[in-house]
Amino acid sequence: MDNKIKELVELARKKFGLESYYLKRHSLNQKITLFQETVYTLTMEWFPNHVIEHEDEDYNPDGTAIIDIEIKSRKVESAIFVGGISLADGVRFRERNQIIGWIEEETGLTYGRHFILEKEGKGEFRFRGCIDGVSLYPSGHIELQHDKEGNLTFFTVYGSFPSTDLVSGETYSLSKDKVETLIKKQFKLIELPLYEEERLIHLYGIEEIFVRNDRVSTIPFNVDTRFYTEINKTIYWDESVRKPFKRKKINWIVEITEEQAFSDEPSPESFPITEEETEKCLEEVTAFLQQVFPNDSGKWKLKTLHRDKGYIYAVLREKEQKNQVWKRKLTILIDAQSLEVCNYIDNKPLLEMFDQFQTSDEAVMTKEDAYEKLKEKIVLTPCYVYDFIEGKFVLCGKLDCQFGVNASNGEILCLNDL
Repeated sequence: MDNKIKELVELARKKFGLESYYLKRHSLNQKITLFQETVYTLTMEWFPNHVIEHEDEDYNPDGTAIIDIEIKSRKVESAIFVGGISLADGVRFRERNQIIGWIEEETGLTYGRHFILEKEGKGEFRFRGCIDGVSLYPSGHIELQHDKEGNLTFFTVYGSFPSTDLVSGETYSLSKDKVETLIKKQFKLIELPLYEEERLIHLYGIEEIFVRNDRVSTIPFNVDTRFYTEINKTIYWDESVRKPFKRKKINWIVEITEEQAFSDEPSPESFPITEEETEKCLEEVTAFLQQVFPNDSGKWKLKTLHRDKGYIYAVLREKEQKNQVWKRKLTILIDAQSLEVCNYIDNKPLLEMFDQFQTSDEAVMTKEDAYEKLKEKIVLTPCYVYDFIEGKFVLCGKLDCQFGVNASNGEILCLNDL
């Protein structure tokens, strides 16, 4: 075992009081942050001393401590005691303030400025990231649990907690009346599935979106933690290819060496997709569609490309979509080295389930009338949203509504109840 790994092992042993444990196994892992930084972690699996014979790597006995520590910062990313049972003699809490203080010490974050309490239960706490109390998207999260004696049994930190230099300084100036034109543009009629009743209803509602503080530009609601290369190109071809496509097995495991981890080597996933790679991916996607969907020339649009675990993902959407919540989507996996298509995921089987659903009565209420019924329930909430182009969190208003209007009878429905 490398001496640097030994240091982290001893750090975990002392911090969590693991004198009644022995290190069963360890591994190195990597992840890419929202800011395209590569972070390496050491994962340790500590078994209670009384567990002598146990060779099943897919199962850990109760009481096992699984601890992840970031190699560069030496901060604890997670500490999980299997089955909620801790035999450790290290971290114990008596009250909420003590919990918050311990989190501040472990993370370097400040309560109220960088994170706030989102949910509290019996021995369970969930915090979310913020900037001086204002929500973040995507947000960081902190979860902590303890047993009835106060012993830590679960702790994890994940997501984004940005420093102030990654936040644009602005004064919030949005209100619903100032962006009503945009709100009406987001007010749409959709078909919503009711799974238990196996039927579709026509519903007027708000398509969630983030409105920039300039009142003009917007950011899509589905903010992800990956960097996407926007393509937005319709795929055409002249001739189909009469040749069956053979799927290749996908390897999700990325082996990490000690040299990579301790030299802080950037992951290939942290690099942008080049123009040459983009052109080759376009060629491969076109050839794939010619082969697998030979009659669909002009029907598919390549929306984005992004990297993940040794592959480039090409995400496509059908140009003509039904006005439903779930849209037809095709994800093509391209080997990042050979730039050849390996496999694909088609959500058509999921959508075909809705073909069996009974369709409700046609919409009789006008969009204008439905908007008047719902407009007081529409909310615009201040938030900071990460803009991949600027590389910063920018001030926005989150446009949202938890209700919709049944277009067949005018009834206002709570979306969380559907």
